[in-house]
Amino acid sequence: MIKKDINNREDVALLVTKFYEKIRLDHVLGPIFNQAIKDWDKHLNHLTTFWESSLFMGKPLIKKYKGNPIEVHVKVDEENQNQITEMHFGIWLNYWIQTLDFYFEGEITELAKRRARKMATFIHLKIFEARPKNT
Repeated sequence: MIKKDINNREDVALLVTKFYEKIRLDHVLGPIFNQAIKDWDKHLNHLTTFWESSLFMGKPLIKKYKGNPIEVHVKVDEENQNQITEMHFGIWLNYWIQTLDFYFEGEITELAKRRARKMATFIHLKIFEARPKNT
């Protein structure tokens, strides 16, 4: 397979679709995602828009991401009895990088890895901060 860099929305859609195929089947992450997401087509489109907006900030885009990922992830953590840990984010990140490395290579591909690492760390911290304090 000849690899190229991520260049457009179609490339981002391929990445997101193939990535979430793995997530949905994972024995740890699958149950969490499959419980939280009711309409996978809509969700994949939404996440394609998220990643397209994140990776192509300087380009004019047909769709721009609107949403609050922190709020959504805090809610999912609450629905899972505040049991989401760094292990979950590590599994997620490993699948993301594996999918990127399988299909793509280049500057935007490396940017996608860096953004995912930062995002995973930030969201995990925000989830932890949102949890009820034991007094």
